[in-house]
Amino acid sequence: MSRNQGTNRKGKPSGRGQQSGAKKNSSRGVANSNTKSFARGNAPVKKTSSNQKASNPDEIRLNKYVANSGMCSRREADVHIATGLVTVNGVVVTEMGYKVKPGDEVRYDGSRINPEKKAYVLLNKPKGFATTTSEGKGRTVMDLVANATSSRIKPIGRLGRNSKGLILFTNDETIVNKFTNSKNGVPRLFHIELSKNLKLEDLKKIQAGIKVEDKLITVEEISYIEGASKKEVGLKIKNTGNNIIRTIFEHLNYDIVSLDCVAIAHLTKKDIPRGHWKHLTEQELNSLKML
Repeated sequence: MSRNQGTNRKGKPSGRGQQSGAKKNSSRGVANSNTKSFARGNAPVKKTSSNQKASNPDEIRLNKYVANSGMCSRREADVHIATGLVTVNGVVVTEMGYKVKPGDEVRYDGSRINPEKKAYVLLNKPKGFATTTSEGKGRTVMDLVANATSSRIKPIGRLGRNSKGLILFTNDETIVNKFTNSKNGVPRLFHIELSKNLKLEDLKKIQAGIKVEDKLITVEEISYIEGASKKEVGLKIKNTGNNIIRTIFEHLNYDIVSLDCVAIAHLTKKDIPRGHWKHLTEQELNSLKML
């Protein structure tokens, strides 16, 4: 047979080199065009919505927040939320996935709850420290209890910068309400030194109640300090501030030289040097709760 017969066979190449080249091209080119590759650098890019918000690590799911307060389990918290017993910043929230932000006020059945560990710190305040949680006020009582606990405690009531004595700090809303309840309250005993002797008639006026600007101001008890001059008196009130004390004596033309809170209910300054603090014992706390 002639050479021309061999070259006219349907135009198909017959060389081995050409076949091996075709295989290489099919494995790297053709095959890759028809299948998905997950090799590094070729993985599909996930598109994210421009409206998607980044999660805040400080936020906490509402059911966990309620459970962490110690009042119930997380499963029970879901039930409370679903039935509308939980509010956030005054608004009822029934959404299971709702997240609480730092600073939000969460209440269960009207009472504020807090997921932090309850802390109760008693400070014997020295002079020169303001009773405030605000910054930029110079030295404050918060500086004195800064290392007492990681919980966000606040002082109950106030003592003036130049006053001294006991202040209770806590993050327990139930205890705070005990102090601020106008009907019951918690008694505090003050040792007061005046600029001059307190007249007996003025002492009796204070015992009976004094009207200042048409408002009757009453105290629980008042008496002279035994063994001291008539300048020194003991005064017990249930009001959380000390302005009421200054109002009483200024109305009667007395200046207060020294004001010292020596007792809060059954709590005293025993074993608490000036400028130091202590955590309440379980017994002290239970007695406070029973008031």
